[in-house]
Amino acid sequence: MKKQFKFVHILLFFLLIAAACSNNQGTTDLDSNNRESATTNKEKVELTISAAASLKETLDVIQQSYQVEHPEVSLKINFGGSGSLQHQISQGAPVDLFFSAAEDKFDLLVEKGNIAKEEAVDLLGNELVLVVPKGDQSIKGFEDLSKAEVGKISIGTPETVPAGKYAKEALENMDIWGNVESKGVVYAKDVRQVLSYVETGNVDAGIVYKTDALVSDRVDIIATADPASHTPIIYPVGIIKDSKNYEAAKEFITYLQSENALKVFEEYGFIIK
Repeated sequence: MKKQFKFVHILLFFLLIAAACSNNQGTTDLDSNNRESATTNKEKVELTISAAASLKETLDVIQQSYQVEHPEVSLKINFGGSGSLQHQISQGAPVDLFFSAAEDKFDLLVEKGNIAKEEAVDLLGNELVLVVPKGDQSIKGFEDLSKAEVGKISIGTPETVPAGKYAKEALENMDIWGNVESKGVVYAKDVRQVLSYVETGNVDAGIVYKTDALVSDRVDIIATADPASHTPIIYPVGIIKDSKNYEAAKEFITYLQSENALKVFEEYGFIIK
């Protein structure tokens, strides 16, 4: 009788354990299903971002990590010269965010009411450098650009490409712009085109952002322009007022200021503001 009583207790004990495990598993499955359901139920959003060409590598990296964390958000990034992008936005192009390489182009949209000033963030800085084709030893610094043996150089079109505007300012302050211009300057639609002209040897030298030069193994950086010789290089980012995806855009700007995103910018040579 005692053995039978003991057997019943043991049987009840194991039944209770099995029931508890089953309940825990059910709770875990329910929690998991709830999380999956929450992600699935999030409304799909496509953010259109107009960004300076010099941001391409960094935003390509950030885009991948962001979409892993936010699978419901699709990022469509249009790269180009900040002036051209600003003009497109002012003409009504459907854009959610503008990430400019120049304050003046960005401020034009603020003045026109396309971007709320309080929403703007001055996120990054950069440096201006002189580059030559890899291994070319004929140019030692900016002052050599005036020499007769040095041919054409390339810069971005000053009216639409901030790097080109900064380059012209720097050369004017070095008092060598006249000599350089008289040889015929090859103007480019953005800094990446300047870089391409130098890489292929179509020009003897070019002036680009340091971050652009660092991504190429076909050019050498010869010199860095004195920051005092040109307008400060600042990269502001802001939300277009007509954006239909305001909350998603704001969340992305917050992510751009996160430790993970700022680390990517630093790795590619940007200065964090």
